[in-house]
Amino acid sequence: MKIDYNFGNEYYKFLNGIGLQIKEYEILAPEQSQEGQPGLEYLMNPLPIFDDENYKGSGKLKDKVAIITGADSGLGRAAAIAFVKEGAKVVIPYYNEHEDAEFTKKYIENLGGECILLPGDITIPEFSKEIVKKTIERFGKIDVLVNNAGVQYQQDSLEDVSMEQFDWTMKVNVYGMYYLTKEVLPFLKPGASIINLSSVTAFYGDPQLIDYVATKGAIVGFTRALARNLALKNIRVNAIAPGFYWTPLQPGCWQKEKIPTLGAEAAMARGAMPYELAPTFVFLASDDSSYVTGQVIHNNGGQVMS
Repeated sequence: MKIDYNFGNEYYKFLNGIGLQIKEYEILAPEQSQEGQPGLEYLMNPLPIFDDENYKGSGKLKDKVAIITGADSGLGRAAAIAFVKEGAKVVIPYYNEHEDAEFTKKYIENLGGECILLPGDITIPEFSKEIVKKTIERFGKIDVLVNNAGVQYQQDSLEDVSMEQFDWTMKVNVYGMYYLTKEVLPFLKPGASIINLSSVTAFYGDPQLIDYVATKGAIVGFTRALARNLALKNIRVNAIAPGFYWTPLQPGCWQKEKIPTLGAEAAMARGAMPYELAPTFVFLASDDSSYVTGQVIHNNGGQVMS
């Protein structure tokens, strides 16, 4: 299956045709699954909605440079699109989802934006060095870091979580964040922003995502401690804890029977599309959140209220 790069009116007809006026619980997607993580967006049915045509940028991130890991697809892609609409240039480190990444780059360029794609393994420290080096070579600075890349695997019990799986989940979700943040820090100036991706699961403890939940809890702690450490330098550090969004992570993780029920437990009785999270990324990256640090923003449709 090849991606259709038609970004005109037909794309928006498709978006409007899905319909978002949900009066009672409706499924985001039919049963489906994918092999491997973090999954491929172009294989999903329906395709996730990553851009809201009604979102108009106002220069909140004008001339800023943002690194967004895993922005080839999913929530990262939605953030990248919104950042570009707000005037930012984006750098997208990603694993091996080349077709999704090329689609994202072309979409950004169609909006008049600039984008660098950097394929590689975030669990390898040298890749973080390469990301920073190429960002500085191209754009000369770094203003925003979004640690978005992650993996999750469904297992019924702790006994089913192999040491290899536990180690890999930790390396991608936590070590990768640590490596890249450490490399980026020397280049961040007052007013810079770091945004980490936690999860609603860290706050209710999903019993089938034990290793994943452990990493997302670690990200909350990392965010709070680093926020205090950098506060007097006027570098803000915050986290977002999404609920169930229709991203490649979902069919790549859950048994296919689970897919139609994603988000049903939320007060709003639905999962969400990636574009619905994009304004939160913009808020935390921009001066709109100049007095916000060490916080976890909960975008979960009311699944967890705290």
